[in-house]
Amino acid sequence: MAESPHGLDRRDFLAAALASAGAMAIGTPAWASTTAARYPAVRKAAEAQREAAIKRIQDWIAHPSIAAENLNMKEGAEYMATLARDAGFDSATIVPTDGHPGVFATMDNGAKRTLALYFMYDVKQFDPAEWSSPPLEGRIVDKPGFGRAIVGRGAVNQKGPEATVLAALHAMRAAKVKLPVNLVLVAEGEEEIGSPHFHQVVQSPNVFAALKKAEGIFIPASWQDMNGSVAVNLGSKGVVELELIASGEKWGRGPKGDIHSSMKAMVDSPPWRLVQALNTLVTPDGNTAAIEGWFENVRPLTPREKELIAEIARNGDEATQKKLLGVSRWIDDLPYPQALERLASQPTVNIEGLVSGYTGPGGKTVLPGRAVAKLDLRLVPNQTRKEAVEKLRAHLDKKGFNDVELKVTGGYDPTETAEDSRIIRAELATYQRAGVKATLNPRLAGSWPGAVFTAPPVSLPAGHFGLGHGSGAHAPDEYYVVESTNPKVAGIVDAVMGYVDMFHQIATVK
Repeated sequence: MAESPHGLDRRDFLAAALASAGAMAIGTPAWASTTAARYPAVRKAAEAQREAAIKRIQDWIAHPSIAAENLNMKEGAEYMATLARDAGFDSATIVPTDGHPGVFATMDNGAKRTLALYFMYDVKQFDPAEWSSPPLEGRIVDKPGFGRAIVGRGAVNQKGPEATVLAALHAMRAAKVKLPVNLVLVAEGEEEIGSPHFHQVVQSPNVFAALKKAEGIFIPASWQDMNGSVAVNLGSKGVVELELIASGEKWGRGPKGDIHSSMKAMVDSPPWRLVQALNTLVTPDGNTAAIEGWFENVRPLTPREKELIAEIARNGDEATQKKLLGVSRWIDDLPYPQALERLASQPTVNIEGLVSGYTGPGGKTVLPGRAVAKLDLRLVPNQTRKEAVEKLRAHLDKKGFNDVELKVTGGYDPTETAEDSRIIRAELATYQRAGVKATLNPRLAGSWPGAVFTAPPVSLPAGHFGLGHGSGAHAPDEYYVVESTNPKVAGIVDAVMGYVDMFHQIATVK
């Protein structure tokens, strides 16, 4: 889950680009008046519980679970289960996997329809030296253009939005208002390492049976831009996270460990071996995958998807997107519409990081015995993780790099959800009732493990939903707005009421 140097994470860019479009513009938000009129008792309870809701986020931030470091994973699962029980779920159990555990919770409200929720309790690593305030403190600061925000690791990805869903359940219970839907919650602790074992949670008998009863599932989101706009995603790219490793030991050439660089005149270099292998994976400009058979199963954009992207381009702000990303040109100097089509349609081979030898201050004249490249492969329909890994391995072997190790650390297939599915129609109806500009997005260029839900045997429509704003996922000073000074952007109480209305829309939309 790579983060741009400008604080715009992999999920933020297309969401921001699409949200700035006007494909489905609807009115001006009137948060308090509309929700108070529809749900007066719940709104009153949410306002009374506002400080408790904020503290719940801060307390959760103070308890990090970092899968990449195996930090507090058991404790994180137990904390997640406790939060679910406190919010009114009838039961919340720990689901063991071959890796870190998941959490499964249900709430039976005797309703005709069931809605599923996807949570993650893990967060990315952090370096406190890079933050303006301690990353586990959850300090509240001013964010110009938005309002007061909690700063902390996990604030927006995903503890802030998730805790806001829980706050909606607390408010409804305090108001003695029964939920109009039954709920199923599935949570994992490995999202930030590519969800390598989450399928084991979803496919466990009790979880699978509960999910099959649901109308759909969503991951909480808080992607409103400064104008209050949001995107409704009809899919997401898949991803494979992996390492390629070249070493003197496996190669049979070069040193087994670091040696003096003067020996390069007579000793092979594993780092150069890795560079040569990497060069075969893409075209000379680095922009198109050159792995043999890579595009065999890639599904082209449909006419409807092209129509949606064209509408996005017409109404979007290209200059703002370039500024946010810190770029001046798109690949091949493509016009904005074609660049957006490429973003949605093209699978990619990306280098996340390269590590070899000495990287500290000054120089250190060594010839390294080992080199590692961290890669992510973004996948589109109808590619699969399994296919991508097999083709990459076959490609390396055919090019003579059978000694280069391939270590997959996580990943999953792409997702697709029908535009006419009940969960998408419920999202659009909720945004419309809130007066929020919503834009249909054919595919998010980022990834989440929604494929475990959308693919057989679960076959459940899945997406993102929520009001509010946050940014900086994976970056220093990650934040989530709790008190909005922008009339077009929801604060925490309005975001709570958005989830309340979403529950009602799932229950009633035809």
